[in-house]
Amino acid sequence: MVDFRRLAIAMAVLAVFAGFAAAQSANQSLTCQTNVAVTPTLRSEGFTEETGDITLVCTGGAPISQGTQIPQINITLFYNTAVTSRLLPVSSVANNISEALLLLDDPQSGVPSQYGSGNTAGVNAPQTLCSTPTTGCLAFAQPLTTTTVGSLGLPAGSTVMVYSASATAQTTAANVFQGLVNGNQIQFFGIPFLAPVTTGVTRTIRITNARVNATSLGGGSAAGATPVVASISISGSTSLGISNATPTVGFVQSGLSASASGATNRNQCTSDTLVSVNTLTFAENFPSAFKTRVAAQNNVSYAGQGIPGTNGQPNQNVPGSIYNSESNFVFPVPSGTAGLADFGTRLRATFNNVPTGVRIFVSTVNVFNNGLPVPPPTTVGGSAANTGTTGFAQLVSGETVSDGNAGVSGFFPAVAATTNGPNNGNVPVAEIQVSNGSASAVWEVVNTNPNANESLKFAVYETFSANVAQNTPPPGTATVNLSFAPAPPTFSASSGAAASSSLNIPRFIADPNAARNIFTINICRTILLYPYVTNIQGFDTGLAIANTTTDPFGTSAQAGSCDLNWYQGTNNPAKGTSGTIATGTIYTTLASTAVPGFNGYMIAVCNFQFAHGFAFVSDVGARNLAMGYLAVVIADPGTGSRVASPGGCIGVSGCNTAGEQGGH
Repeated sequence: MVDFRRLAIAMAVLAVFAGFAAAQSANQSLTCQTNVAVTPTLRSEGFTEETGDITLVCTGGAPISQGTQIPQINITLFYNTAVTSRLLPVSSVANNISEALLLLDDPQSGVPSQYGSGNTAGVNAPQTLCSTPTTGCLAFAQPLTTTTVGSLGLPAGSTVMVYSASATAQTTAANVFQGLVNGNQIQFFGIPFLAPVTTGVTRTIRITNARVNATSLGGGSAAGATPVVASISISGSTSLGISNATPTVGFVQSGLSASASGATNRNQCTSDTLVSVNTLTFAENFPSAFKTRVAAQNNVSYAGQGIPGTNGQPNQNVPGSIYNSESNFVFPVPSGTAGLADFGTRLRATFNNVPTGVRIFVSTVNVFNNGLPVPPPTTVGGSAANTGTTGFAQLVSGETVSDGNAGVSGFFPAVAATTNGPNNGNVPVAEIQVSNGSASAVWEVVNTNPNANESLKFAVYETFSANVAQNTPPPGTATVNLSFAPAPPTFSASSGAAASSSLNIPRFIADPNAARNIFTINICRTILLYPYVTNIQGFDTGLAIANTTTDPFGTSAQAGSCDLNWYQGTNNPAKGTSGTIATGTIYTTLASTAVPGFNGYMIAVCNFQFAHGFAFVSDVGARNLAMGYLAVVIADPGTGSRVASPGGCIGVSGCNTAGEQGGH
């Protein structure tokens, strides 16, 4: 027999405990766990480096009634450096509206939905932009259907509230919000935040497309040890507790090591045609320092055109995805496209002090060496890890020309090769224009392996026509600076370090290193050694220098002077000069006239080819003793060895047996 009195008491106690449980579920505190799923390495050379997405995963909170306006909050992020996300100003509203975005519940992320499937809530909701970023957007709470609640495995009658633009029905509400950038801050205003309430249900806030100036944090005490930190502050009409309110969103490290091979010596007197003079190397310091503009979308044949993502909207809009590209979460807004970079990583070579008359050519793609180019990839704009090819870069027509600004299908500012490298080679090359001794070449990375440190090499060649009579090309050493691009002086460093609506993304500092020598044009000159010159104890020395550039062999007629350098151990006389010696003429002097009381040797440095010298030593009047000798033609120390060789020609390739440098 059932004791109904005891059963009634038990039911009452159960009801009390159930009430307590319901109360705990309904009134648990609203808290959010901060997370940065991927903490990227940022290039210390970069002004616009992408930080890791910040997610706030929230649980608990008090329920609100159906159709009630959802409480709004304001979120401010303070970074330990300037925020440089692209500004996308809205006319007459605000100039500091940016590409930095806040997403509610990761809409269209494709992850398993905690709100069921086939509905317009949470991760399955369309990505809908709030059109009033300075004030935010309203949203109202509406319950999921009974069927959807059941599919979540929740008890019958459970209410899971979702965002709605309507107070009376489930309709699409804004879930994408633009941030306002001010110095080192990003602010998001009027964000409706609906507490999850139900146990097992979470709500997510994602902050993406936050770019920062990493240059101010470079040069830390240890490589990769300088953190980028964001401090999160929340205000508004609801209380929201945050664990870890100061997440690290990146680490700063130098991204590039660049070098040039040893400088090549070239002779002013001999014309050059596509002579290989240097190899430029750009090497990553960490695997993701080189990035494509967007992740590869499709396979295209390589023809210098058609980089994926440059024609139309790239499909790079899944919240939380890792793209390893210069772009981040790409999303169209009324004043532009949030998250879309202008191009992939670009590499710049800036040439200076190029002697007049010298033309510069570079390989249009990276090379294994100056005679062997890297073959084009199967998937242009893709990952070398997936396509089985090494990293690939293409010469482009300008440092700041966007990959997608021409308004034509498949536009990419590639520079087509005009010829091949020397000796009927297969390296595609193109000339870069030299102006006032300066020129630049810029290559864009279109394939890269994010899982390996890559090194991209580019060939440099030069061409000139020798005209010694006109001192063309003049002697000098050409140099190069190597950096990411674009960089100053394309823009000022101060403007590049701040958020902008007009400057390109990405952008970088100029090369902080000293210029590297790449080739030297050596003057056409002859060096003559007179090993014994005297005018003491009744002796004197006659000296002659012949300019033999007038000859029957078609040698360019040259005129120039010779510096006369006197050496006698101590108290050396001051350097003298012959004055200009015209072609086909001979300069003569006496040691007693040039350097009275001298006893030693003389080196004549003549700034023309094919100088020859003779000395005649005798007692005064040449009455008793006399002798003569040919001056020794010695190698130019700047261009060759000073090791003696037969015929009085010291260490000079091409000397003839008469001791003449190079012959006529």
